[in-house]
Amino acid sequence: MTSMSRARVARRIAAGAAYGGGGIGLAGAATVGLLMAEVQLARRRLGIGTPHRVPNAAGVYGSTPHTAGEPPLRLVMLGDSTAAGQGVQRAGQTPGALLASGLAAVAERPVELRSVALPGARSDDLDRQVTVTLADPARVPDVCVIMIGANDVTHRMPATRSVRHLAAAVRRLRTAGAEVVVGTCPDLGSIEPVRQPLRWLARRTSRQLAAAQTIGAVEQGGRTVSLGDLLGPEFAQNPRAMFGPDNYHPSADGYATAAMAVLPTVCAALGLWPAAEERPDAARREGFLPVARAAAEAVAEAGTEVAAAAPTAPRGPWALLKRRRRRRVAEAEPEHSAQPT
Repeated sequence: MTSMSRARVARRIAAGAAYGGGGIGLAGAATVGLLMAEVQLARRRLGIGTPHRVPNAAGVYGSTPHTAGEPPLRLVMLGDSTAAGQGVQRAGQTPGALLASGLAAVAERPVELRSVALPGARSDDLDRQVTVTLADPARVPDVCVIMIGANDVTHRMPATRSVRHLAAAVRRLRTAGAEVVVGTCPDLGSIEPVRQPLRWLARRTSRQLAAAQTIGAVEQGGRTVSLGDLLGPEFAQNPRAMFGPDNYHPSADGYATAAMAVLPTVCAALGLWPAAEERPDAARREGFLPVARAAAEAVAEAGTEVAAAAPTAPRGPWALLKRRRRRRVAEAEPEHSAQPT
């Protein structure tokens, strides 16, 4: 599928989400029986359905004598098992802990991490998660990171419905004053045990959803980062090292790779990234595009950021597409343990 075709499909899905349209079919009815058989086989091989145990990474990261007394930045993780960090053994290996540690290093101030992400969650759970996040008006997060979409694809949630829930969540968080970064639906075709034709359909469907998520989130004032095949060539070259024991969730190395891609956008959303990095670099094929075109370009290359640029342009909203340099993050531990939330 060409970039223009992806842009048209993504725009149709996003428009259906915005105006209450029904689901857009992404697979012909004649293939449903075969696909469902393949899904069941893949689920057995992947071990899906094992207990949803994730380490509790809540706490304060980056507190030092130099930063004593400074109020911490507040970071909240929302979404599914990927946002929660399912598949690793230690709290410091979760994406939330890695992002909190990296953000604390860049900001040179402590970061308080909280997670309301739920393994197995689909986009229709975001309303509940946002309500929990905003329950205390005196503790509105500075930035929220949402990772969602894989379960929408595997449970065949209509893409318009999925994007509608995500856009509503971004809108509520932004209205409350939080910056929002969305890690869009990963490329499910990269999961090693998934066979053809499910692999091809999973890749096509998840990329279409990711592009539509980009439009929905950016038009509500959020930023997105394409997680693609979690994330880029590292997974393609060494998937056994990048996926955990169930061959479905990322390993510690996989989460570190994802965090490296998301961290620059989190920092930029808070105004912490170097000013020179905010200007588009033509050599890296960065620039301003209609938001649907930017969304289609982003899903083709993992780690690509899309942010609103001219939301009220006469011929439709435009966005800035950036391919930010990744900043390495190390496994981290909080300064003190926190009670589970």
